Amino acid sequence: MEERQQERELWILGLGERIDRGAIVCSYLAEAGYWARTAKLEDLADKHPLGIILDISPQSQDGWGILAAIKSSPATRDIPVLPVFLSEKGKVGGAFPVAGFFLTPVNKEHLIDKLAVMGLSEDADDYDLQAMLVTRKGDEEIARAVTEIGFTLVSAYSAKEGVAIATTVHPYIIFTSFMLPDSSAFEFQERLRLYPQTRNIPFFILLKDCMKDGERFAMSRSVEHLVRKKELSKEEFLGFFRKK
Repeated sequence: MEERQQERELWILGLGERIDRGAIVCSYLAEAGYWARTAKLEDLADKHPLGIILDISPQSQDGWGILAAIKSSPATRDIPVLPVFLSEKGKVGGAFPVAGFFLTPVNKEHLIDKLAVMGLSEDADDYDLQAMLVTRKGDEEIARAVTEIGFTLVSAYSAKEGVAIATTVHPYIIFTSFMLPDSSAFEFQERLRLYPQTRNIPFFILLKDCMKDGERFAMSRSVEHLVRKKELSKEEFLGFFRKK
């Protein structure tokens, strides 16, 4: 029974002492057949859930810092994380599913292994597949890794340029910094979803290994304008899990 529970267990992190803000999400997940509970980062030392729902709103307790900590540890970095924006009362204002997160400077071996496990690199040598890198100044480690796998590298330096190039060349996979000169990565992804040819491209976000408090708060604030005035319904929220 305990093993079966762990296979369906999802944790909600980033709530701090305000664990009551996780009640709505827990109730949604319970109705879908998951064992859901609120937790803290230190709980990952003893047990690993199937996945993590992480509050990254300004109301969270260092959601972005928690994400960086999860992705910095080999023991936890492969746990799927769904960033969400929870209101003061715990209503779901937005959810932001991506293929994954990598910390920079990127561990090349881990990146190569991760793409292989996800089945995203097996055809790179047989076909002319392109990987897009969207950052302010480029990233040599990722560039070396993706070309070593067999991808052709395409670069952009802003979300606007990234959308223009992606809708033209249709890259197979995208890596982007979270904070771009003209938008956040989540907004960039929203723009790509407007076009049929770029809607389902695997989308990876690059995070700085060490982020200052001000940077993390700015990242949370950058998501606010993407949040709906009306919260996601239970069906809309659970749709993110049925797709997996």
